Parts: sequence; structure tokens; C-alpha cells
Amino acid sequence: QVQLQESGPGLVKASQTLSLVCAVSGDSITRTWTAWSWIRQPPGKTLEWMGVIPYDGNTYFSSSLKSRASISRDTSKNQFTLQLTSVTPEDTAVYYCNAAEDLGNGVISEYDYWGQGTQVTVSS
Repeated sequence: QVQLQESGPGLVKASQTLSLVCAVSGDSITRTWTAWSWIRQPPGKTLEWMGVIPYDGNTYFSSSLKSRASISRDTSKNQFTLQLTSVTPEDTAVYYCNAAEDLGNGVISEYDYWGQGTQVTVSS
């Protein structure tokens, strides 16, 4: 019932800023104990966690991306946004948004939803 959908440009020029929006329906991005993440997968590589905005509005990022990435949310629109600055061709990937419930103490619930992913290509 919960649906997530990514949207944004499919092609971005190097050195510019990538902005992607995840629209959420069927649940609220302020749902208690739920984390809303951005994850990407470069071609031929594994999934890479980028960052998260939990229900409390705080943000956390991977160490490799923290200098370039930011996440914001619009509770009135029930959506959250990823911005990645100074992109390079190495940022080419399929980008996903995800919702997951973490109950703490290493216990994770079965609440786990993914968007379909959106291809982003960075041109040099």
C-alpha cells in the first residue's frame, strides 16, 4: 500500500547539482521509527547507501558523500529531496528511495518499501 516514486532529471552535467524528489503515498514521512533513505547503484556495482532522514527530521550521510549530499523534507507534500553537488561521471547510477522501520537494538521490522529507481547519467 505504501508507494515511493523518484523523480528528477535523467541527465546532469558534471559540476552541477543533482536534485531528486521521492514522493510518498500510503503513509507519512513522519511515521514513528521510520527512516527515509536514498540509495544508489552504479552500473555493475552493489547498492550504496547515501543518506537518511528519519522521522524526527535529523539527517545522516555516508562519510564519502557527507560533504556533497543533503536531504530535506516537505511534510505538507509528504516528500523528501536529495541534493548532490559537484557531480562527476562517477555519480552515474540508478537512484532509489527507501522506507524502513528500525525498532532499535538491532531489531528491524518487515516494513520495507522501495521506489522503482531512476537512472541518472552525469555527462563530462
